[in-house]
Amino acid sequence: MENAQLVALSRQSILRNHLDVIANNMANINTTGYKSQNLHFVEYVMPVADGTAFEPEDRAISYVDMFTTRTDFDHGSIKLTGNEFDLALNSDGFFVVQMEDGTEAYTRAGSFHLDATGQLVTSGGRPVLTEGGPITFSQEEDGRVLISSDGTISTEQGGRGRIRVVDFEDVRTLEKIGDTIFKGEDPAPAQEVRLVQGAIENSNVYGVTEVTRMIEVTRAYDATSKVVKDLDELRQQAISTLGQLQA
Repeated sequence: MENAQLVALSRQSILRNHLDVIANNMANINTTGYKSQNLHFVEYVMPVADGTAFEPEDRAISYVDMFTTRTDFDHGSIKLTGNEFDLALNSDGFFVVQMEDGTEAYTRAGSFHLDATGQLVTSGGRPVLTEGGPITFSQEEDGRVLISSDGTISTEQGGRGRIRVVDFEDVRTLEKIGDTIFKGEDPAPAQEVRLVQGAIENSNVYGVTEVTRMIEVTRAYDATSKVVKDLDELRQQAISTLGQLQA
């Protein structure tokens, strides 16, 4: 009975965390460039768990040892905005941005704009990097800014550089440090870059999928709660019966 309750509590713990992940996905369903997450856990088998209460010999009991969230890097749909500095990647890869400490981070959220100094920045104010570093535009001198599908920047002054887009051998190694920002090691120039100016990449969260997951997890949690309640009632009946026998 003790083992059954511990297994049920272990399951409830992972289900609560799964609900948190689903809720965060749904909260970011309209966040530009957001990548959905899912929960994965590792099974721990207790090889010497005491099962003699109902079985003639011990048997293995499974618990949740640890869990982690994994990011789904599938592309989201492209939405046209008409804003001059909005950029969407219609290919693999990530934009490179500069963090507050000067290090690089990576994102697919291309809702960019010019700050008060004319520097191209993300919606959070972080500089967007070109192959030559941060870039600043002057409306009077540069005029209209055109960005081609390979990231080349052109203005009335001529070529101004190229938006830096990188990729990774295994995107699963990226560490999420914000809703749409990732850290990673050994970035390489992305191949076959296809940028769309005046557009953004939508979140890859699908509401129907997340609602279905939430219903499944909620039902599983309710079922597990019923098991815990039934086991508690069994314990109480056992204690009551044993008390009457001793009397």
